[in-house]
This record gives sequence, C-alpha cells and structure tokens, in this order.
Amino acid sequence: MWKLWLGVMLFAAPHLFSIVARRLRDDLQARIGVGFYKAGFSILSAAGLLLLAMAYYDGRTGASPSDAFYEPLYGARHAILGLIALSFVFIAASHGRSHIKAWVRNPMSIGIALWSLGHLLANGEKVVVVIFAMFLGIALTDIVCSTARKSVSGFKPQLRADVIAILGGAVVAAFFALVFHPYVLNIPVVS
Repeated sequence: MWKLWLGVMLFAAPHLFSIVARRLRDDLQARIGVGFYKAGFSILSAAGLLLLAMAYYDGRTGASPSDAFYEPLYGARHAILGLIALSFVFIAASHGRSHIKAWVRNPMSIGIALWSLGHLLANGEKVVVVIFAMFLGIALTDIVCSTARKSVSGFKPQLRADVIAILGGAVVAAFFALVFHPYVLNIPVVS
C-alpha cells in the first residue's frame, strides 16, 4: 500500500499546490525559473503516476473480495460508457477554441471529474477507489478555485474546434474501451 499512498502524495501535491497556492507557485517560478518549476512538477507527477500504476498492478494481481470498499451496481460498467465518452470530449475541447470550452469554461477538469466519477461508479476495489477519488478531488478543487477566481479566457469560438473535440473524444473513448482496457489492463469494458 505504500506505493499507492506515496503515488497519491507525489501526484496530488504539485497539482493541488499549483491550483490552491497560485501566488506561492508564481513566486517559486520567479525564483527558480518556469522551466525548472515545470521540470520538477513533471518529475513529481510522473513518479506519482508510476507508483500509482504499480499499486494498481499489485492490487489487480492480489485483489480479493475483501479488497473492495463496495460492490458496483450491476451493469454499471456499461452504463458509464456514455459518461466516459463525454469526459473525453470535454478533455479534447480543452485544447481548442470550441463553443464547448466557452460554455463549460473548465473542460479539462470537468472531463477528468466525469472520467473519475465513471470509474468510481463502475469499480469498488480499494486501489481503484483511492486513485480515482484522488483524480476527482483534484479536478473538483480546480473547478471550485477556477470558478472563485472567475478565470475566463477570451476567445472567439470556432465550430471546427467543436467538431474536432467531439470526433477526437469519441476516437479516444473508443480506443480506451476497445483496445486499452481489454488488451492492456485485461478488463473488458464492452462484451
């Protein structure tokens, strides 16, 4: 379990610091340079993700019924496919000048929140719950803080960006459902 908790700390700490303590983050960037800050942020986050992946693998290979917080609702894995697809559309929309981004204002964090929520609804294993609860917590914190700061980026929305976000999100969702989950994680999503 140490890999799980250390992974959570290494991934969550830089993200939450950057979200919640923006003035301290800006001061630190000014002192050490943006490049060094981003490098440190990336190294800590990558180390955290690696530890989370290792903890997930350990949890999958040694999981037993007692390693679950709850039993997901019957059919939940199929029911959340739409939620997950929507989350990838929002994540894709965060990279362009789409109407979706203008309307939602924080599509990356909302997409991550929906993605995390979908996984929490479909899986009750302790390791999975801790990992996706962490992602959900970071995303919700970012949504709340961005809303409180009234962060708005001004741009003229383009329909082309919406089409790209919708198609890109659908392709990525299909890849995860049809390739990554069944062949990499050995967890069929669609049967």
